[in-house]
Amino acid sequence: MMDLRAVFMGLVFSLMWSSAFATARIIVADAPPLAALALRFAISGMLAVAVARAMGAQWRLDRAQWRSVVAFGLLQNAAYLGLNFVAMQWVQASLAVIIAASMPLMVAALSWALRGERLPPLGLAGLAAGFAGVALIMGTRLTGGADPLGVALCILGALALAVATMTLRAASGSQGGLAGLLMVVGLQMLAGSVALTALSWPLETWQVNPTPKLALAFVYQLFIPGLAATLIWFALVRRIGATRAATFHFLNPFFGTLIAALLLGESLGLLDGIGVAVVAGGILAVQISRRPT
Repeated sequence: MMDLRAVFMGLVFSLMWSSAFATARIIVADAPPLAALALRFAISGMLAVAVARAMGAQWRLDRAQWRSVVAFGLLQNAAYLGLNFVAMQWVQASLAVIIAASMPLMVAALSWALRGERLPPLGLAGLAAGFAGVALIMGTRLTGGADPLGVALCILGALALAVATMTLRAASGSQGGLAGLLMVVGLQMLAGSVALTALSWPLETWQVNPTPKLALAFVYQLFIPGLAATLIWFALVRRIGATRAATFHFLNPFFGTLIAALLLGESLGLLDGIGVAVVAGGILAVQISRRPT
């Protein structure tokens, strides 16, 4: 059973996670996406490591934690977020967040197809409904002029995060309390920053159009989706377990499209609304069906 504190943490995490897409679209309008994300991770990572060191955390990590640093740094921070930042030069934030929110569906589908993990009828129904909802939204947006390359990059990003989620189990750093957690999270961000900088250097022109909106969005991403949401997520996983915590992903399509509409003025058609509801229901059904009994 989830207590009220866990429910509150899950709601706050989902709201923070969902808000990253609308603010990212603001950033990429005035700055090169990979370079901006690399800088964000460099600053967030150094802050996290500095605070962890001040709290007594050590540099020494065990093998599983170093594996987490490399895998999450490359797959989550560099591949997943990097691909989404690039894609949002051409696709709306509401579409990007819906595709990204399908990650739990991808994890369930890959686990079923590759590992033979069984899904009960509710999970299979949720899987089918969730992907049908995503296909409905993507089809509507593609026929409405959404950039196919941007959509493909969003899908690849979600797949990268799904692979990272399957590769690694519970959050690293749990043995060292908050200080150890901060150290590992910070190192993951720094690993992502190095990879993104290596890609940005030959591929992007480092030109920035300094605006108040860019500054606000960048600072927001540093502290809210960057640090706060990550820490809340790991704390939630440690409190109620990864499977139960992942249930809150069903709220991401709702929060993400709502924030994009309020912040960016993105429109949401009837078919989009139906698709969002179907995706959210599918995610919830899959996660409920995978809970340990």
